[in-house]
Amino acid sequence: MPQKLGQHFLRRPATLEKIAAAAIPEHADQVIEIGAGEGVLTERLLERAGKVYAIEVDPELVARLMMRFRGEPRLKIVAQDVLATDLTQWGRAVVTGNLPYYITSPVIERTLAMGKLLERAVFLIQKEVAERVTAKPGSRDYGFLTVATQLHAHSKLLFKVPPGAFSPPPRVDSAVIRLDPLPANELGDPTPMLAFLGLCFKHKRKTLRNNLAPIFGRETIESQPEAGLRAEQLTLEQFRDLYRRMTGG
Repeated sequence: MPQKLGQHFLRRPATLEKIAAAAIPEHADQVIEIGAGEGVLTERLLERAGKVYAIEVDPELVARLMMRFRGEPRLKIVAQDVLATDLTQWGRAVVTGNLPYYITSPVIERTLAMGKLLERAVFLIQKEVAERVTAKPGSRDYGFLTVATQLHAHSKLLFKVPPGAFSPPPRVDSAVIRLDPLPANELGDPTPMLAFLGLCFKHKRKTLRNNLAPIFGRETIESQPEAGLRAEQLTLEQFRDLYRRMTGG
């Protein structure tokens, strides 16, 4: 079958089992699968979940899914683009899938935006992106995506997946990450903070002094002890403290 829409189809049974077990350790009432493809992960999710919503945009793959799972009442095939899909419409759910690399960041963003309706998320993504999502302060992979994810969830890189597990094999390694949403009482409106983080990381190799002075004024930023640091050196809590001091929020 030809590769479509940037997809690389996971074939290795042991890896499929590990992803299903990570997403659903025991039982889940509802699971949303993003990029169901040929249904190899879907099949394993159905063994662990009460209901599976399988999102797939490719009409040919949708037809294959319908044939493979005909007569399965616990599966609803959603034939549309995930970026145009309201992931909250089915209520609280686990979200999982083998994500096409080119939409990884927006899918993570939309998933985390589910808020309290997200039980957990487990994604197979490009290893480089997985390392950015789960990076620690001071590392070369630590950046805006890392901290933006931390605003909503705890992240963990679970295991790596080699190219040979896919058909066709991608040119890069992959990895599976888990995102566990923070309690609702820790979450507020993230929009202002995300905008602030965007300013801090605007030029990653520049200091916060240089990134923030055009917006807040040099005198204001010079009075902050973090002025001479780069954004990659700050933890999420340090960003929050700096944001409160800079904005009064």
